Amino acid sequence: MDDGFKIAVASSDGVVINKHFGKSRVFRIYSVDEDERVHFEEVRHVTPVCEGGEHDEDRLDQNLQELSDCRYLLVARIGSEAYLRAEHYGIESYELPGLIDESIDRLIKFIKIQNLFTKKG
Repeated sequence: MDDGFKIAVASSDGVVINKHFGKSRVFRIYSVDEDERVHFEEVRHVTPVCEGGEHDEDRLDQNLQELSDCRYLLVARIGSEAYLRAEHYGIESYELPGLIDESIDRLIKFIKIQNLFTKKG
């Protein structure tokens, strides 16, 4: 990998990706360095976008702004509006429910495969 990046993970327990983006109150932030080493960085608290069946557009933007230093977002589920809005902030979103470590490994492998087909220069 050429450079490092950050990943925001929606998890209630720090072990499994098990939260819907809009219902998550916590995102765990991981960094991946150029040698593909994964480091836990911090926990970020946000106000859920979805509460009581309503979606708060301002909260959606606030939460995405809070995560905008992350290149990737791993969640159990994400709605189409949030997915598209995340792209606007430069965040690629993936539904990868399961163990955090395994899901991050899958993401890194996916990125490496993508890079094989990306023309450089």
